[in-house]
Amino acid sequence: MPRRRYASAVDDNARWDGFVPRPGDVFVCTPAKCGTTWMQAIVASLLWPAGDAPGPVLAISPWIEMKGLVSAAELHALLAAQPHRRFMKTHTPADGIPWFDDGRYIFVARDGRDAFMSLCNHVEKFQDGLREALNAEAAAAGLPQFPAWDGDVHGFFARWLEADDLFLRHLATYWAERQRSNLLLVHYNDLKVDLAGEMRRIAGFIDADVPDASWPEVVDRCTFERMRDGEARLGAVDMVFKGGLKSFVFKGTNGRWRDVLRPDELAAYARRVAAVLPPDCAAWMEHGRRALPPD
Repeated sequence: MPRRRYASAVDDNARWDGFVPRPGDVFVCTPAKCGTTWMQAIVASLLWPAGDAPGPVLAISPWIEMKGLVSAAELHALLAAQPHRRFMKTHTPADGIPWFDDGRYIFVARDGRDAFMSLCNHVEKFQDGLREALNAEAAAAGLPQFPAWDGDVHGFFARWLEADDLFLRHLATYWAERQRSNLLLVHYNDLKVDLAGEMRRIAGFIDADVPDASWPEVVDRCTFERMRDGEARLGAVDMVFKGGLKSFVFKGTNGRWRDVLRPDELAAYARRVAAVLPPDCAAWMEHGRRALPPD
């Protein structure tokens, strides 16, 4: 299908141009702060159950659209040189990515209010120098800027709620594609409640062969506690985030918005959800698989 253009100070889906797929490629697809790195770590743990992945997760599983670190040509060369099963991440809505019949797409969702709270930390800890460089390039191209954190949670929430492509419409585009046989919907809540069960479901979807004896360690290395202390396995992020991995893989908790967002803001959020998402999608976003029928 034709791809819609998405571009900002940080990312540009034109970087897909020139990408050469391989059968079995795995694409981790998420709005920001919905468990992207968590899912990348899960996929790596499933593909290399012995823990012998050929490099740190964030190094071998690049963000296709991200600008500022490597050029698109360098990215494609890196992926072409990988001899192993490839897995990549994308933060682009479903109508802005290519769909390959022999690829596997994993979409991860989260309650929007929890994703917003996580995004506040993300914006606050983003390296100032990188943000300024990206914004200078974006200004020249007439693209939206990446905001600096000013401590105003409520003003940021209002702007986030208005940015359809950032979260709610993003989710809606993947929900509309949910009947695809090569798309798996996964929810952050379900990973929190039953990590082992969800990882077995993901393993079946991507045809990962995990020996029975390896399962306890394969799951345990994907707990938040192990991930926050796993820089050698996940990769360093100091060039992007102040405080490195511990500020990037932050709390992983839900419900922090309850003590932050005002009743009028929650009402505005509910109205926006109702305007953008079908009711079944909205229920799934908030509750996970418990909101879906058994089939």
